[in-house]
Amino acid sequence: MAHAPAASATEHDKRLFWGCFIALVATSFGFIARVITAEGPTGWGADLGLTATQVGEILGAGLWPFAISIILFSLIIDKVGYKFAMWFGLVCQLIAAVTIPFANSYGAMYMATFALALGNGTVEAYANPVVATVFTKDKTKWLNILHAGWPGGLVVGGIIVILLGLGWRAANSIVLFPAIIYGIMLSTRKFPVHERVAAGVSYRSMLREVGAIGAAIAAALIVFQLGQVFGLPGAVSWIITLILAGIYGAYTRSLGRPFFILFLLVMFPLATTELGIDSWITTFMSGEMAAMGLNPGWVLIYTSAIMLVLRFFGGDIAHRISPLGLLAASATLAALGLFSLSAVSGAAILIAATIYGLGKTFFWPTTLAVVADQTPRSGALGINLIAGVGLLAVGIVGAPFMGAMQDREVDQNLMAVSPTIHSQVMEQRTSIFGNYMGLNAGAVANLSPADQDQVNAVVQQSQKDALRTMALLPVIMLIVYIGLILYFKSKGGYRPAEMQEESVAAGG
Repeated sequence: MAHAPAASATEHDKRLFWGCFIALVATSFGFIARVITAEGPTGWGADLGLTATQVGEILGAGLWPFAISIILFSLIIDKVGYKFAMWFGLVCQLIAAVTIPFANSYGAMYMATFALALGNGTVEAYANPVVATVFTKDKTKWLNILHAGWPGGLVVGGIIVILLGLGWRAANSIVLFPAIIYGIMLSTRKFPVHERVAAGVSYRSMLREVGAIGAAIAAALIVFQLGQVFGLPGAVSWIITLILAGIYGAYTRSLGRPFFILFLLVMFPLATTELGIDSWITTFMSGEMAAMGLNPGWVLIYTSAIMLVLRFFGGDIAHRISPLGLLAASATLAALGLFSLSAVSGAAILIAATIYGLGKTFFWPTTLAVVADQTPRSGALGINLIAGVGLLAVGIVGAPFMGAMQDREVDQNLMAVSPTIHSQVMEQRTSIFGNYMGLNAGAVANLSPADQDQVNAVVQQSQKDALRTMALLPVIMLIVYIGLILYFKSKGGYRPAEMQEESVAAGG
């Protein structure tokens, strides 16, 4: 498919940029509707008779297929064209939006969520490289503005769901509106050629930046997730992973650029800190918010509103303290915010949520910008593989693990408090983490009001314990960022790498 030449930052197509922006809004519409309507007596979790771990698995299914489509399309997007990717993503979103309202089981909800995530990932697969190419000299600023579309959708979509009092079936179809709008906006647009292609950097050179190690990380996440879905033994998944990584390594003859591999690994705690906790935050805060007579969804909407506003200023802040300085400051605030959310109650939740919202604001777009700055030869694959691995990590491990932590804490605490109630409401289940005892929502509803209060108290304490544990993740990130700041300081300071200066030897 033919492409239009890349536009400069002063000549870019505004409609193209804002079309990509609204496309990201559409992806978060589906996310916020799914999260807000997951729990509660009228939520899809209770309506479909699911445990916390099963809810976590569906929340995860809203993320890991997102990642697979980002990665797979990044491998071929320069061949098939950004316009084809746009149409594919739009069709997936539309199909999901008209399918979810009719879901009547775990399997149906899982597959519809899968389709939506596949479309959402395709959106990011073309939006990220398009903006990085159009604004090649100011990536941090414009990628932060682009990714203001995500919290923007969380705010607008969340307000629509809560204020209109939409049931979970109607709420999960609101993605139709932004999807139709961006479809109209982008259907007549011509997309630019990526800066890697324009510079004449070969496809193999792009693959070499990722290398065998990067390919092994991505392949392992994809293969083990698909293996879990299709029931493959762990040994088979390992063999497939090693074969794929070996083929990739033999073709590229590169282990990958160390800087790129480091950021792939950092995406594990980063994505879980932002998206994993966002997936569960309304559930974690349900007890405290209910005590104040407020919908717990307002916590996510509030922190998203902070992100929406501040991401328009991310470029200016990064210009003053460097992108890595911005990431270090964000990690510090995120750790403080999560720890505070696990300890406070009442109106103090607003203060803790503000700190957490400030912390998570710049993680995602600034990380993409740093990778695009320092490894421009990695092209569309590099910037999207970073995002894809993050989504895979939180979708496969992060969100389900947080659900499993709650189930196991509830199992232990409820047994200690009341073995009788435990025997009535806990039942044997199986997940990717093995066998566990899950809370049966229907059985809890049949308990006396006093016993229900006792169960709810145990659940709320388990949720706070999970948040306190998750506060360790941004601490790990902070250590990495400080190390990189010191490294670049020894090299004369942080500067974006020039395309013609980029090269990678075997092994990095």
